[in-house]
Amino acid sequence: MTESTQGPARLSSGATLIACADSWIEGEALRQLEQTAELPGMRAAVGLPDLHPGKGYPIGAAFLAARIYPALVGNDIGCGMALWQTDLLIRKLKPEPAMARLQGLEGPWEGDLEAWRAEHSLAPTDFDTALGTIGGGNHFAEIQAVEEILDPDTFAGLALDAERLLLLVHSGSRGLGESILRTVIDQHGHAELDPTSAAAQAYLSRHDQALDWAEANRRLIATRLLDALGTDAERRLDVWHNLVQAVDWKGERLWLHRKGAAPADRGPVVIPGSRGTLSYLVQPSRDCDLSLRSLAHGAGRKWKRGEARARLSARQRPDDLLTTALGGRVICEDKELLYDEAPEAYKGIDRVVADLVEAGLCSVIATLRPVLTYKVRRPAHRQPGARKPKRGRA
Repeated sequence: MTESTQGPARLSSGATLIACADSWIEGEALRQLEQTAELPGMRAAVGLPDLHPGKGYPIGAAFLAARIYPALVGNDIGCGMALWQTDLLIRKLKPEPAMARLQGLEGPWEGDLEAWRAEHSLAPTDFDTALGTIGGGNHFAEIQAVEEILDPDTFAGLALDAERLLLLVHSGSRGLGESILRTVIDQHGHAELDPTSAAAQAYLSRHDQALDWAEANRRLIATRLLDALGTDAERRLDVWHNLVQAVDWKGERLWLHRKGAAPADRGPVVIPGSRGTLSYLVQPSRDCDLSLRSLAHGAGRKWKRGEARARLSARQRPDDLLTTALGGRVICEDKELLYDEAPEAYKGIDRVVADLVEAGLCSVIATLRPVLTYKVRRPAHRQPGARKPKRGRA
């Protein structure tokens, strides 16, 4: 394991790492970044401050290539973040009753799925019973409060209310994205695809379907949670972290791959910390070509999954992890996941965002404090008195 050099830094392969000397980057992540930078047709590879190892390819990175690499996008096509401004006043939230009402979000939605698909122009898939479910890993739905406003004008321009709670949803395309990647890997392995080929066009068609599905999934997650809490909300932003898209780059048509990277070309984004730290609402700078028009998408893992329980269980019981250092409450009835997603398993979000700011890639609009983080309940059941889900509230 190594520390990064003063950044942004040019690595031996020609890849760029955006991180300062105080930012800890795992050596395996750097190796994966450099290895990916040497793939055929690769024009640029950028590691962001949340860079960490993935399954063969690093997470927290963006890649610009003349060819399409489905494996760089990964299996959770369309995974991303969406932010809602709720009508719920911060002072009126009672944590215990709110937690009691949030039940059964893992099970299939009981609303009119056919009407929901029609409203969001979704073709039926074999995975639609998972629409409106968060999923495992680092996915979550989190009620947040504004902690500090650093750019009042931009904050006001987003029609945000510092006295009312926000909802941040992080989820993706669930089993649909996994099936799309598995199909292309079975047929072509990890090889690049010629963008003009039938194989590339077939992949892109299904890829775009997964993007739409993931966005609709985040909307339905929000709808279910908001209905359970008895409040309304309006969406303020929604971005994808895992995708490939055609871009005109210095007069050439190329393909920008993001693998765990937020877009810097779609307006403000939220860069979440762990459930025990602040999240950052940031404004991307006008010129982010240095980072391939991308920003960090979170804090980035420090420990591999499966390591956290062994590291923490001697000093922290599961119940200790249900309340954070910031006073936030956590709903997670999977003990392994509770440990895997502990704040200690992640890098420091303050340092990650500072690296982006120091590189001139963004400015901070506001910081957001986690109030209630929903991961998973087991078994799922409806809480007596909970409101029946409605369609399309979010």
